[in-house]
Amino acid sequence: MSGLRLATATAITACTALRISRNEMIHVMHDEHGLSDLFLRFLLERSMRTQADLVDQLFNSSEKRLARILLLMAEYGKPGEPEQYIPKISQETLAEMIGTTRSRVSFFMNRFRKLGFIEYNGRIKVHKSLLSVVLLDRLPIRKPERLPASATVRSQSKSARRA
Repeated sequence: MSGLRLATATAITACTALRISRNEMIHVMHDEHGLSDLFLRFLLERSMRTQADLVDQLFNSSEKRLARILLLMAEYGKPGEPEQYIPKISQETLAEMIGTTRSRVSFFMNRFRKLGFIEYNGRIKVHKSLLSVVLLDRLPIRKPERLPASATVRSQSKSARRA
């Protein structure tokens, strides 16, 4: 294996940036079947993820998109044990990823924490229960707040006047 080919294989597996000319890449992909398999797998996964992100952006609420991103980062749905804690990430970055504002992300994160879907104290710990938001499209329904007694009396008196 030539030095450039070895560097190419190392660069792809180590996630290091390396600029390769088109002709050299075509040559390497013909000669090194392992590298071509790895590269095509990467391209297909990236394409599928881009399509899923587009569908997510078009059809899901920002709250559901945030839940999906948190689950993806925790690696739920992949073989093996999911990560409990996701890498440190700012609310600004999460907002950019889902296409909303930082204040909305903060609101949703607090809501997820109150509902027990995540623990959030510097680092985010994602619980499996967050899957229900994405897969089943379910968030617990909040009970409507009761009207104050004075409002009930007023509404009753209005209906009594009409009768």
